[in-house]
Amino acid sequence: MINTTLDPSAADPAFPNRVPVTVASVADYVRDSIDVKQQLLADAALLGKIVDVVRLCIDTFRAGGKVLVGGNGGSAADAQHLAAELVARFEFDRPGLPAISLSTDTSAMTAIGNDYGYEHLFARQIEALARPGDLFIGITTSGNSKNVLRAFESAAKLGVTRIALCGAGGKARDIAEHALCVPSTHTPRIQECHILIIHILCALLEENLFPEHKAPKPAVL
Repeated sequence: MINTTLDPSAADPAFPNRVPVTVASVADYVRDSIDVKQQLLADAALLGKIVDVVRLCIDTFRAGGKVLVGGNGGSAADAQHLAAELVARFEFDRPGLPAISLSTDTSAMTAIGNDYGYEHLFARQIEALARPGDLFIGITTSGNSKNVLRAFESAAKLGVTRIALCGAGGKARDIAEHALCVPSTHTPRIQECHILIIHILCALLEENLFPEHKAPKPAVL
């Protein structure tokens, strides 16, 4: 039942753990997000892994391969976001890049879930759509999403490169060949860093695969 009497802007002894709606509470959320990003920024090894993943994607596209992406819930939205930026455009017009979100085909998803079980959701699509030389990015904040872990197993059998976007824990880092592990166990903070990493990936891919398509900066007069 929705609380219709509580003043959202004031503390209340009946709910001591509640966060009131104030400028200070909003600022706290921003600081928490910045803190995790600062940890990411200070982690030279993680930044190096992001570089490695960008270069892997460049090599995959240059060799005629494609990128497949999967995740659940908010991570499904991130998978769709990444695929859309690659197929369409990120910051400037250029040819599209072959990328597929495995979280968007409701007919395939419901058929697989109904006939084989939800844990096979991405593995089955990888078996049908992926080829050796392709690349699979599995997004899981916990690192333990069963359907993502099974997808990594199927990708390994097919010779598909396996990349995990995850948090500080879970099994994904041990199954994927390359794991970008955000230094947090708090789902919202992990997801905020995932979208940052996705944007870095999209930007650097455009810059290095299609430099001829980027308009020159206007001259400074």
